[in-house]
Amino acid sequence: MERQSKVTIIGAGNVGATVGYSLAMHGTCHRIVLVDRDEERAKGKALDMSQAAAATRSHTIVKAAKDYSDIINSEIVVITAGSPRLPGMSREDLLMTNAEITKEVILKVKEYAPNAIVIMVSNPLDTMTYVALKAGNYPRNQVIGMAGILDSARMAHFIYEKLGFGAGQIRATTMGGHGDYMVPLQRYSTVAGIPLTDLLKTDEIDEIVERTKHGGAEIVGYLKTGSAYYAPAKSTALMINAILTDSKQIYPCAVYLEGQYGFNDIVNGVPVTLGKKGAEEIIEISLNHCERELFRKSIDSVQVLIDILKEKKFLD
Repeated sequence: MERQSKVTIIGAGNVGATVGYSLAMHGTCHRIVLVDRDEERAKGKALDMSQAAAATRSHTIVKAAKDYSDIINSEIVVITAGSPRLPGMSREDLLMTNAEITKEVILKVKEYAPNAIVIMVSNPLDTMTYVALKAGNYPRNQVIGMAGILDSARMAHFIYEKLGFGAGQIRATTMGGHGDYMVPLQRYSTVAGIPLTDLLKTDEIDEIVERTKHGGAEIVGYLKTGSAYYAPAKSTALMINAILTDSKQIYPCAVYLEGQYGFNDIVNGVPVTLGKKGAEEIIEISLNHCERELFRKSIDSVQVLIDILKEKKFLD
């Protein structure tokens, strides 16, 4: 009998629901479970997605969870749950709020789906990935943060806008943290195999990099009352498909470092191969002095937040 693949998405807001919709349309997995504090919202979106899947003759069925026992036997659990920064909330308040939410969710996931690969989407991404890994006492390969695919996609789009050609042939490469602490790798970025540095001037590339770092804020500025969700959701779906199909695709993802790139006991974005065991191998690419320094700053930015959690006795 064919194995019935199952993916759980915790948090049925814009990002979580769009991840579910993307998967349902692709048909890679058989069952999708939506978990949300608002069960009625999850039920409505699950029903809508299942009907969309039926329209495309996909075999995927989407259900809303009544409780966490419905996530049993999930191969992958995506966590998008978290609070946005509310009026009057400090950066530290937001950190503690989302760390508590992540810990609460991860303990439930560990109880009901202990073997699932966990994909973190909640912000601050690198720190929440670290919290999930420690709270659930997971091995390194089992908890992965989504950010690098999104940053690379944004950079690729901005490269196209600057060039005016090459859509679909642009391969932008980034690592490091999300946003301000992204590490752009121009030397590894190409258009139809042609190095980016042969097509654009240094100041043009710098302009693209800065726009990429603030790509999310640019979208928020247009939307006014929300943030990006199509590109983050599709980036997450790519990770899920790579794991379910055991494709060994290489993507930039936030993972726990154990000596790689010279760092220990920290999470940051690096190239990894994704397969049925999760983040199966970290690829250590050569970095020049400037790139190493940017990566160190990215590591330091995550360490600051982890230190706050430790000071608050949230992490042992």
